[in-house]
Amino acid sequence: MRLVKAFMRGVGAFLVSMLIFLVLLEVTLQVYTRVAIYYDVEMARYANEIKMPADNPKVGHYHEPNASAYLMGTDFKTSSHGWRDKEYDYERNDAYRVVVLGDSLTVGWGVESFEMFEYLLEERFNEARPVEMINTGNGNYNTEQQANVYFDKGREYSPDKVVMFYFINDAEVTPKQSEYQWLANSRAITFFWSRLRGLLSSPEQAQTFEGFYSALYADDQPGWLASQVAFIELRDVLQAEGVEFQVVMIPELHNVQDYPFNAIYEKVYGFLQDQGIDTLDLRGSFSAYTDDPVTLWVALDDAHPSALAHRMIADYSYDFIAKGIVDSVESNDSPEVDAATETQAALSEAAADEGE
Repeated sequence: MRLVKAFMRGVGAFLVSMLIFLVLLEVTLQVYTRVAIYYDVEMARYANEIKMPADNPKVGHYHEPNASAYLMGTDFKTSSHGWRDKEYDYERNDAYRVVVLGDSLTVGWGVESFEMFEYLLEERFNEARPVEMINTGNGNYNTEQQANVYFDKGREYSPDKVVMFYFINDAEVTPKQSEYQWLANSRAITFFWSRLRGLLSSPEQAQTFEGFYSALYADDQPGWLASQVAFIELRDVLQAEGVEFQVVMIPELHNVQDYPFNAIYEKVYGFLQDQGIDTLDLRGSFSAYTDDPVTLWVALDDAHPSALAHRMIADYSYDFIAKGIVDSVESNDSPEVDAATETQAALSEAAADEGE
């Protein structure tokens, strides 16, 4: 009996010690990860502090209205409509209006709001005429989700144009909300699970993501099939509404010079051309960048576009998106257009200088 009691006391002491240890660990990591940035932890915080479920399963999630968090070393704030953008009323004014669709690149993950390509483009267009670019980008969105964001909310802005910024992972399957999402509130669970997941990955999985993306675009893959359907549905709706539709394809930034995903981007570009969708592929523009591609990333473990890359995207896509926005002004030789051209040249030179 004494042995049993001694054993139980030992077990109790061990459990109490472990509980104290885990509490201290959680508190320590909560404080530490507010200073040191870890991608998986920041993404978990983004999901728990900013996102909320959407009623439409083809959207999956939206941003909470008027939400605020400090993520990836930047201020992340949303408007009353849930966009990481300025306040825009649904009611139109005299400004030319563009609804911007996209994923975490478009939402400006890891950069300040004033460094985002959508913000930079709007500023430059406003040198020529009043333009509102409403950024509906959201982290982890794919093409199907982006199209349905327009169907749900974007069309309420009665835009003149819709521009979708496409990225290679936009052909993934629309995710479902995990019932264990609440576990991501724990820094200890998030921190160690991300590292355990890396250790459990096979050498083949850990080597490269090239195979993953190649498989993603196989003709029978559900995500790619859903993307094609979404493109066509969005094109048809916009045509019926008299709204111009453009797509800008942003390259994956790990290797922009010897680009490993040419076949994939040519497949997507070819599909969009066949469907009569006006498309700009930025691969060629970025391939001229000869400095270390790491300078285009927000962090060493995160290849989302840096502030420099955002300026390059804005610069490279300006003329394409300007069609229909400043064309009429340019035809009248407006001095405002000269200012816009000077702004574009200055930003191009700044991007080149930072790359040197």
